[in-house]
Amino acid sequence: MDEYTTRKPMNLRRRGIYLLPNLFTTGALFAGFYAIVQSMNGKFEYAAVAIFVAMVLDGLDGRVARMTHTQSEFGAQYDSLSDMVSFGVAPSLVMYEWALKGLGKWGWFAAFIYCVATALRLARFNTNIEVVDKNYFQGLPSPAAAALVAGFVWVMLDYGYSGETLRWYAATLTVFAGLSMVSNLPFYSFKTINMRKSVPFLVVFLAAMFFVLISSDPPRVLFAIFLCYALSGFVMWFVKRRSKPIA
Repeated sequence: MDEYTTRKPMNLRRRGIYLLPNLFTTGALFAGFYAIVQSMNGKFEYAAVAIFVAMVLDGLDGRVARMTHTQSEFGAQYDSLSDMVSFGVAPSLVMYEWALKGLGKWGWFAAFIYCVATALRLARFNTNIEVVDKNYFQGLPSPAAAALVAGFVWVMLDYGYSGETLRWYAATLTVFAGLSMVSNLPFYSFKTINMRKSVPFLVVFLAAMFFVLISSDPPRVLFAIFLCYALSGFVMWFVKRRSKPIA
């Protein structure tokens, strides 16, 4: 009897995964993949909307996991990989196919800056998650950067502009979003908002009006919101720098 017949089979431990939060993550991943496919087919408006859908689903998976006490290391890693596709690869390819392709090497260079910045941003977030201030993100969050890029494509299509006409503006915005992600600028995280806490009636009314505002003109309103958020980090940095006492 040789060693292959005497060796005992490996006792592999089977571990299950939580279904509910990972369904939201899978939905976000599918939306990102869908955006890539639609951009390859020239349907850039569908691609831009799909990135916003991915952003919504990505925002829900973590909250659902915390509310149902189904957090896991697998879910955290799966979410990070999904974010790379939905908020890194998808926006860069959508922007490249829509506007940057005509710039040659400068076009794919701008798209790659955004893509690699997303990977670096996610890696830094995963390694610094226990040591950073919970109230602020270090660098522009990747979903917000993706919304900025996708929002630009969506609103310009709504205005009737072609990517060829705006290719240099598109390249500038893409690089700006990428560099903002890997910067050390503070961006408010909104994590201190307690959804379980009772609020005045006025807050609920204002929240309803906010959704009415978005529904009135989704491309322009969403792009304006995320552009203001992307600039907020620079404003906060400037204010803090001005408020420091001169030695």
